[in-house]
Amino acid sequence: MNNILSSNTQAILLLTAPLIVSKGQEPADVLTMGQYKQLAGFLRRQDRQAGDLLTLQAQELLDECEHLIAPERLRRLLDRGFLLSQAVERWTARSIWVVSSSDDEYPRRLKQQLKDDAPPILYGCGDAGILDTGGLAVVGSRHVDDALLAYTEHIGWLAGAAGCTLVSGGARGVDQAAMRGAIEAGGKVVGVLADSMERAVLNREHRALLMRRQLVVVSPYDPAAGFNVGHAMQRNKLIYALADAGLVVSSDFEKGGTWAGAVEQLDKLHLVPVYVRATGDVGDGIESLRRKGALPWPNPETPEALAEALVPEARPENPGSRKPVKMLWDLADQ
Repeated sequence: MNNILSSNTQAILLLTAPLIVSKGQEPADVLTMGQYKQLAGFLRRQDRQAGDLLTLQAQELLDECEHLIAPERLRRLLDRGFLLSQAVERWTARSIWVVSSSDDEYPRRLKQQLKDDAPPILYGCGDAGILDTGGLAVVGSRHVDDALLAYTEHIGWLAGAAGCTLVSGGARGVDQAAMRGAIEAGGKVVGVLADSMERAVLNREHRALLMRRQLVVVSPYDPAAGFNVGHAMQRNKLIYALADAGLVVSSDFEKGGTWAGAVEQLDKLHLVPVYVRATGDVGDGIESLRRKGALPWPNPETPEALAEALVPEARPENPGSRKPVKMLWDLADQ
């Protein structure tokens, strides 16, 4: 993966990305996800693409977009070419790559699963090929006891030993325990970050894993962006979309990102089967997710059994699905 950007990717970055290159930088009035979706849809209907907004003849096209977004606003964003070049230089120095949904290198799973809701820009570091290998998503609370951390780490170890990619969001607690277990077993790990990618990829331990192609980290948010609750919530769907199945090890009841992400899958998205821990004191959150249709985790005891549990034919029917089921470690502490 390199940072030679297509004209489409350049335009999408200019329109939607803050392009953070220094502290205290004045925030740009970038397009929201919804606004960009509307613009992209209009361009498709006109048989045009985002890159056409960068041509010498772009003013007429900008005027045609006036019913969606003011041409002056689009022009201000598109005129940030020097800032984009600074950002790309910064990302390249940190081995961070960037792709847009218009690029062939964009993860197929995100396009297939999320369709128009796939993030228009994805930043990453590491072997991008891991992103299309599926695997098991493991998520849970930050504050859990040592016994539950050990339980989760063992699940990660089983996944890694089975050659099954482990996908998580990497926050302290359950996420990091699962990813640590998979790494210790020699497995591959995907971390979907909500913030601080730059800091994560410069960490010495993480750098070694990235260079060994055992770890890939991705984020739809600027590599220099700090923590944001909304971002942490929104990245949940990416965690599930990059996996073949999801396991919720622990969850608060009706609050927190783990709860919100699982409920979104069970009630709305139905991207993958959602399992919940079925041993010990699971708490009100897990019990409620089970009533919503989450499946009891079968507690496989061997790598082979875990791999088998992820095979569609081996799964029990998910009573919470309303349509057929289809078949990320915030590396920096938050």
